[in-house]
This record gives sequence, C-alpha cells and structure tokens, in this order.
Amino acid sequence: MHAPEFAIETSGLCKTYAASGGAPVEALKDVSLKIPRGSFFGLLGPNGAGKSTLINILAGLVLKTSGEARIWNFDIERDMRAARLSIGVVPQELNIDPYFTPRELLDVQAGFYGVRKAERRTSEVLEAVGLADKADAYARSLSGGMRRRLLVAKAMVHSPPVLVLDEPSAGVDVDLRRQLWARVQELNRQGATVLLTTHYLEEAQALCDTIAIIDHGRLIACEPTSDMVGRLDTKEMTITVDRDIDSLPGSLQAYPVEVLGNRQLKFAFSPSTISSGEIITAVQTTGFTIVDVATREAELEDIFLKLTGQPDTGTS
Repeated sequence: MHAPEFAIETSGLCKTYAASGGAPVEALKDVSLKIPRGSFFGLLGPNGAGKSTLINILAGLVLKTSGEARIWNFDIERDMRAARLSIGVVPQELNIDPYFTPRELLDVQAGFYGVRKAERRTSEVLEAVGLADKADAYARSLSGGMRRRLLVAKAMVHSPPVLVLDEPSAGVDVDLRRQLWARVQELNRQGATVLLTTHYLEEAQALCDTIAIIDHGRLIACEPTSDMVGRLDTKEMTITVDRDIDSLPGSLQAYPVEVLGNRQLKFAFSPSTISSGEIITAVQTTGFTIVDVATREAELEDIFLKLTGQPDTGTS
C-alpha cells in the first residue's frame, strides 16, 4: 500500500460519557487533527483535557461517540484490523509480566498480532531499544528505565508505522529518560511516526516538530513547534551593571524594564519590535558598564500557560 500523507487523521471526533445522576461528560468535542507521516508529534493538555481519551480511541480501547478517525488511512471501525496493525501504543503503566524474559514477552506479543514465527523480529526489536543483552533475563530484574524501553519494544513487534507514547518518561530519572528518547528519536529517523503525550514541556519542545494542545476536550492549537513558540513574541533579558542603580535613568524608562536588586535590570520585550542590541546600547549610553547579560527566550511552557491558563501537571 502506498504510504499516506497523514499517519493519523481525525475529523469531528467526539466522545461523550454518560454520567449517573448528572449531565453527560464531553471528553472530546469536535477534534479534527492531521498528523503528518514521519513526524514527531506532541499532544499536550492539562489534567482531564482528553489526551488519553483520544489515544484510547485510536488504540481501539474506547469507542467514539461520533466523528471519524483513520490510522495509516484505515478507518478505525470499518478497517479495524488494519488500523490496529498500523499502531503500537506504549502505555503509562508498566504492565509487564515479571516472570517472562524480554524475548518471551515479545514473542507472546507478536503472537497476539498474528505475526508468524518465521517473520518475528524479536532480536532486531530488542537491539533497537538497547535491550539485546537483557533478552534472556527475567523482566523483574530490569530497571525502571529498561522496563520502559521494553514497553516500547512490545509496541513495535508487529512493525507498526505509527508509535504512540503516553507519558512514557513519567517516573523515570533524567539519565534513563535521555536513553529512552535517544532510542525513540532513532526510530523516528528510521521512518516511524511518533505521537507523544508528556507533561514535561521542555521535553516536548526539544523532541517534537509539531505540537497540538487540547483543553476541555477541544483542540485549541496545532502547529509546528517553532511557530507556536515564536508567535508568543516574548523575550527576557537581564543585564547586570557595575554599580548600584540609585534611580532608573530616564532614557531607559521608555523600555519595559524592572530593577532587580541593586545592580540588575530585567527587560521583557517583543523581539519583533525591539532588538537586544538596541537595549544593550541604551544601557551603555547611560554610563553603566555591563558586567553580564542573560537572556531567556519564549518557551513552550509560556504558550501553554497563555492558552490553557494552567500548567500541565498530569495526564488525561
């Protein structure tokens, strides 16, 4: 089959849960989304926003109320089997049988997908996630980070073109998280489309080429990461000078500036209208000698807070 332009497409996707004794709960409201083939796509949202509901619909674990969803151009209901074979999901929970070895676990998982023994890629998949040397060790002996990577391997046994990772680095220390992402980035470079949910916003900004934000069941933003961060158009620059600032020079009062402590000036400005060089020159012309300059660009967290009004502190 010819590879489609979009790995995942949803159109007007809705999910409503019945509530006993109360009004129905709309978990997803008219979500239309297109995830390009080969992308590293981030799905962000506050706790209860609908992220996991969307993923569970794609994975076939939750039935949609209305709308359409396609995976690798297969409708998740009309072409259910083909759609399921086109996606691999790495769940949040470490659901691994501790009495099986990684090799055994992958063989069993491949059997669930109907992969013939002669066509199984168990050793290749374990190598891809850096667990080849642990192939025959009991899963209970693996570290938390290794178990996370084993979950990635389980999702890959049927060679799906789409890999979904639902909060995969929650509870994983920095070192192991870095190893996990190195493996996943390599899979993406090899052609896999990756859909990631995470509450580590700096992680999403570093890894994802495109980001969608969902809030209260609605899609409120979807665009390339650089565009999303860039449209906030904010930058901070803190300048440390050589002596105490008794009073703010008049020439600097034209800028959005705040005096921090005795010797620091903090400027919050729009790079599209004011340049860093202009501010540095303005400080120098007042007679102060600049000792240090520190800048902070707009980050994904800033745009997230602006759009949702709250930090992303959990999963949904």
